[in-house]
Amino acid sequence: MKTVGIGLIGCGVVGGGFARHLLRNHDLIAERTGVDLQIRRIAEPRADRVPAPLRGALTDDWRKLVADGEVQIVVELMGGTTLAKEVARAALSAGKPLVTANKALLAHAGEELFGLADRHHTGIYFEASVGGGIPIIKALREGLLANHIAGIHGIINGTCNYILTRMADEGKSYGDILAEAKSLGYAEADESLDVDGIDTAHKAAILASLAYGCWIKMADIHTEGIRTISALDISYARRLGYVIKLLAIIKPDEHNAVQTRVHPTLIPADSVLASVSGVYNAIAVEGDVVGRTLYYGRGAGADATASAVLSDVAEAATNLGSNRGSRFTRHDLYGKVANIDQVKTRYYIRLSALDQPGVLAQVAAVFGQYNIGISSVYQPEEHSGETVPLLMVLDQASEANFQRAYRDIKQLAVIKEPCQAIRVEDLK
Repeated sequence: MKTVGIGLIGCGVVGGGFARHLLRNHDLIAERTGVDLQIRRIAEPRADRVPAPLRGALTDDWRKLVADGEVQIVVELMGGTTLAKEVARAALSAGKPLVTANKALLAHAGEELFGLADRHHTGIYFEASVGGGIPIIKALREGLLANHIAGIHGIINGTCNYILTRMADEGKSYGDILAEAKSLGYAEADESLDVDGIDTAHKAAILASLAYGCWIKMADIHTEGIRTISALDISYARRLGYVIKLLAIIKPDEHNAVQTRVHPTLIPADSVLASVSGVYNAIAVEGDVVGRTLYYGRGAGADATASAVLSDVAEAATNLGSNRGSRFTRHDLYGKVANIDQVKTRYYIRLSALDQPGVLAQVAAVFGQYNIGISSVYQPEEHSGETVPLLMVLDQASEANFQRAYRDIKQLAVIKEPCQAIRVEDLK
């Protein structure tokens, strides 16, 4: 049995979980892989985060860790994109495999880092970067290798899914549920990375790049968060047969341009993704050969993420000394990125309309000018004041046409604020 030395940089929630579980399941992993995995060095400023049996491996200099001849695999679990990028460059330049859960790093610098890995004949292992313990990266790279990917729809941020689930279950406001999520540790003190859709966009960039063989830049991902979603819209969506989720949508259009977008989305209440609740993640992938597949589980946390990191370390260890490795394979089938204005989808809109005859005719006339059909209209009976809610689900239209029509409708004298527009995905 060969022994492989590991250098761990960052021993916080995920890093600490990785270290603990490696100690606990060391023998099981060794029996399954034929490799004795040993943590040789740990770069972590807080010794109290490091399991007691490993504190003798502490170092205050990550550069010494990377340069150490006893360290053959570098595990980066510190987070961030500045120092983490330095670590990644140093490890790869030394020809050492890099294992990381850092989705922001890969979303912003993946193309550069995979190029560096190729030049130095090593690999980057990143299963934990998307979906926690859900093996979605290996599924796309290996299990679905023979498939053209027709589309990916993912609920891949547990914080947002928890908030939307609680709002739907209890009818409370976004602000109330966010405060509770923070108190329970499901949301960070600065929640913006999660609720503004940025974390989901990082993960979507990785999935899109893997599925379509071309690097998708963050600037090309249309990103919206959940701050504007109200309990009222969640309730109305349910009456119309839908559930609201923050969805990552990745698919090619008819011209093989890849659309990658993140936004709140109405999805059918009887769909599998609609039943994904709380902090759980789910990713639906459709291949032209295999059909629809679903990957479900906890998307974050020390244990779920540590499971994926351990799997990557074991794979990296078994690949040492061979030409095998986790690399990015570019192909030319999809070389373009679809602009959000080109995307065609359906829409739900909620208008605040004056309670008088002829309003619907005026609204329908505007949509008609832009060749947008109305699929259904619903007016809730309960209302007070001079305005009434008017709900519509529209036929498929281009984003550009819809936004023009929506702008013109809100300028009608019979329409008042607040109004709401949310895209609809039928998942067919």
